[in-house]
Amino acid sequence: AHLALVGKGITFDSGGLSLKTGDGMMTMKMDKGGGASVLAAMCALPALKVRQRVTAFVPLTDNMPGPDAQRPGDVFRAHNGKTVEVLNTDAEGRLVLADAIVAASRTSPDMIVDVATLTGAQVVALGARTSAIMSNDEELRERIHHLAHECGEQFWPMPLPEELRSSMDSAVADIANMGERYGGMLVAGLFLKEFVTVPWVHLDIAG
Repeated sequence: AHLALVGKGITFDSGGLSLKTGDGMMTMKMDKGGGASVLAAMCALPALKVRQRVTAFVPLTDNMPGPDAQRPGDVFRAHNGKTVEVLNTDAEGRLVLADAIVAASRTSPDMIVDVATLTGAQVVALGARTSAIMSNDEELRERIHHLAHECGEQFWPMPLPEELRSSMDSAVADIANMGERYGGMLVAGLFLKEFVTVPWVHLDIAG
């Protein structure tokens, strides 16, 4: 089996031109937590003598204001050609993850698992210690939930309701990077699902 791991690596997230508050920035050096998790997993694999093929993708950047900063209203062309209208530059993590998921898909994995400190809505929904599992495969989502429980990790399976997809419709692009505020964690998952071509699991570990 071939597993692809994708970890969000935003080394610092100021929010870009959609600037966070001063207090909101204080912990944003940790917005690379997903990428760090993937790197840690890759370091552990040799010690565990894992025989399966595992490929890692960790898109790294920061999100800062500046003369070259992305602007609200810009249209971004993703790695697979899809266009994305940027309504909020503080929803940058899903853009880098989308590109990395497309790159991972091109290696023909049997499964992709992405992990990311992606949405504040995850913390609102599940609190600071329980992370979310979303997937395009219900059986796979339940399998990952079982494995998380076995490992002592607090995760909870969440849906990807199709009715929320239309909230990301755009008049100038294939999709917008923001949608319905309520259920924002699920909207982010639905955004990523647009870039997936294989069985996939999304872990939102923002808390």
